[in-house]
Amino acid sequence: MLSCKEVNRLCSEEQDRKLSLSERINLRMHLAICKACTNFRDQMRFLRSATRRYREGQRGPADD
Repeated sequence: MLSCKEVNRLCSEEQDRKLSLSERINLRMHLAICKACTNFRDQMRFLRSATRRYREGQRGPADD
């Protein structure tokens, strides 16, 4: 089983590259039991999406 530190690294890496099958399986197993890492992954995805929207000049709900 992966440690939370290893999961954080994989969550960061999955933003830039496709994870191997074994990495994805191990990540999913850990996320199934660890709420903290699930929250971290969700936050990483949100920040990536927000910076992409900002870079592309899209406005969000707070900009109205």
